[in-house]
Amino acid sequence: MADRTAHRHRVVIVGAGFGGLFATKALKNADVDITLINGTAYHLFQPLLYQVATGILSEGEIAPPIREILRRQDNVDVKLGWVTDIDVEAKKVSVSAPGIDYEVGYDTLIVGAGASQSYFGNDQFADHAPGMKSIDDALELRARIFGAFELADLQTDPAEQERWMTFVVVGAGPTGVEMAGQIAELAHRNLAGQYKHIDPKRARVILIDAVDAVLKTFGDALSTRALRQLHLLGVEVELETMVTGVDATGIDVKTKRGTERIESMTKMWAAGVAAPPLARKLAAAAGAETDRAGRIMVEQDCSLPGHPEIFAVGDMMALNGLPGVAQVAIQSGRHAADQIKRRLKRQETGQKFEYFDKGSMATVSRFHAVASIGKIHLSGFIGWLMWLAVHLLYMVGFKNRFTAVVHWFVSFLGRGRSERVATFQQSYARMAVREYGDPFERRRAEAEAEAALKKEPVKEPVKAKS
Repeated sequence: MADRTAHRHRVVIVGAGFGGLFATKALKNADVDITLINGTAYHLFQPLLYQVATGILSEGEIAPPIREILRRQDNVDVKLGWVTDIDVEAKKVSVSAPGIDYEVGYDTLIVGAGASQSYFGNDQFADHAPGMKSIDDALELRARIFGAFELADLQTDPAEQERWMTFVVVGAGPTGVEMAGQIAELAHRNLAGQYKHIDPKRARVILIDAVDAVLKTFGDALSTRALRQLHLLGVEVELETMVTGVDATGIDVKTKRGTERIESMTKMWAAGVAAPPLARKLAAAAGAETDRAGRIMVEQDCSLPGHPEIFAVGDMMALNGLPGVAQVAIQSGRHAADQIKRRLKRQETGQKFEYFDKGSMATVSRFHAVASIGKIHLSGFIGWLMWLAVHLLYMVGFKNRFTAVVHWFVSFLGRGRSERVATFQQSYARMAVREYGDPFERRRAEAEAEAALKKEPVKEPVKAKS
């Protein structure tokens, strides 16, 4: 790695998602020292998480190691950890990693820590309806989905069989539609004939949303086509339906028909996103405002008001109503990097971030996708081919592209699913972590308590008064 000297400009980038990673790459040839801090050692290609959850791809194909991606970029120091605090006056970030805390100073800061799942104030739903924001979420859902068929096969009570074979997806945006479509294909096509005591084709897949259309942001025409394809797959779509309760054995909803309960052992949440807690911490420290989702309201160049040395990109920023999609993160990350390079060259900065909308797309089933690109609206096989090309283009690494194509070939042309391994640990790790907490933090607290006890002066016994 290149020797660091005092005059080198220090850039700290928080998050190795699309925004952080593309900002890092854009600074490859700049005269800066970059510290890239991320809570995991990999970059996550989040749009394909649902394929990990439904057994099409392995987690390694959508989560290449950050160090491998950046192995030829000498001005980057990759560090593991979660940023817990930002001191905007001292220009340093506080970071916590398993068993160790540390600080990193900066001259310029780019924060792209992504988004978290929003349960609209009902965080307790997460125990029974995992979201779709991390590898852990996807592996847990994969274990629950494939485990549901195995346990249904053991049931002798038809009502219990039906409960295990009912899958509920909350949220009719791209992730929810893709998830519902793949579970339906899995049940009706891939698993058919593999069980002695159940018929997977009898599985119910129910897609729920409080809005009045699936893929509402795609426009009426594509929304209608997607709805038609979901019905052809056998997915039951319940729109204008609000979730009021989620527990281990079912989900309570409020519809136009009144309050109802759906008995289901496997639920997943694909509705609503919010900025992570770090966004509010940074906004408070910098005197910036946040929107209802907790995103930081930034200047037109993606910097924080009054702090041109701090940029918020991707899902962390609120700017001109831009959506929380990969392209916004990629382009805003590159824009922040460009502002840094201009500043180092003593050129004029503050240029407005101009977002180029490359369109939106979502798969509904194999060989069927919908794509909205400006005035062009595509669906069916042509839309699916475009979806395939775009996702291959943005997957990092040739190896990942090659193995993804092989697994897509197996899943879409054949009847197999390459990744069906599901473990008990994957199913219940969430509850174990909540119950027992972080082992490093627990040991640290115990050590601090023991040290404090040793430092306490020995108290003289109180003498009884005669």
